[in-house]
Amino acid sequence: MENSTQVVSFVLTMYGNIGNFKYLYFILAMLVYILVIFVNAVVIVIIYVDINLHEPMYLILCGLLANEIYGSTSLLPCLMAQILTDTHEISVSYCFIQIFCIHTYGGIEYAILTVMAYDRYVCICKPLHYNVIITKRKIQQVILAVCIYVFVEVGVLLSFTIRLKLCGNIINRVCCSNHLVAQLSCSSHREMSHIHDLVFGLVFTVAVPTSPYTLAVCLNSSKDTKQKALSTCTPHLVALLNFGFGSFYEFITQRFDMTFVPYPLRVISSIYLCICQPLLSPIIYGLKLSKIRHACKNCLTSKIM
Repeated sequence: MENSTQVVSFVLTMYGNIGNFKYLYFILAMLVYILVIFVNAVVIVIIYVDINLHEPMYLILCGLLANEIYGSTSLLPCLMAQILTDTHEISVSYCFIQIFCIHTYGGIEYAILTVMAYDRYVCICKPLHYNVIITKRKIQQVILAVCIYVFVEVGVLLSFTIRLKLCGNIINRVCCSNHLVAQLSCSSHREMSHIHDLVFGLVFTVAVPTSPYTLAVCLNSSKDTKQKALSTCTPHLVALLNFGFGSFYEFITQRFDMTFVPYPLRVISSIYLCICQPLLSPIIYGLKLSKIRHACKNCLTSKIM
């Protein structure tokens, strides 16, 4: 009987036999990764350079975009390496590192989106108290506390999986998953699964309703408040619902038989969160928030002149 220290690698079977298409897929994955880093870094640099954007809201946005780069980095470099190999093996240590990074990315994403929703609520519904309740120092402390909490929480959960005795090394995914590794356990993994489901359920039920609730409260206010709520909350609502849908679908696919779903769709859904969200966030915030658009235009015109 094997245990987690004797299993030296896992095999990721969802890559299949891609043949000579692997070079095309590699180039596409590399271009996506470069694009993710570029668009997120551009918005972060614009916020850093423009002193008018040194406000709590944009500090939260910087944290969100930095997390998008972190999330895509947890998947895409490994994805590119696996595309070029024929065996699609991943070492046990790297697999657990990837699990840690992907789960912390998800946890931090939900936490920052929740903080952003509260920031928008105070800004729109309690504008006179905004500068007292929300400050840059408080936001820095909250983001730091969130990161520490998520790292510790995921680390503790992962420590249970690492100690499991494993009787297999086949993972039907393009990347590692804590739930699928736990399924390889020689003994019952129900307790581990229940703990993970409970944590996901708590995070999901707290984070996802925050933006719709904030928007609903603000829409019941004055006409000016309604207009401001729609303009500032819409990008946030789109980002949160997109991430919530993606994570919930991924949660379902790992726990139920989804063989009836077309194979390409299953592959796309398994990498959706670490690709689509990092591309979507800088685009919707960059295009929708007027201050960032103006700062970008000013930066471009100053470069040209």
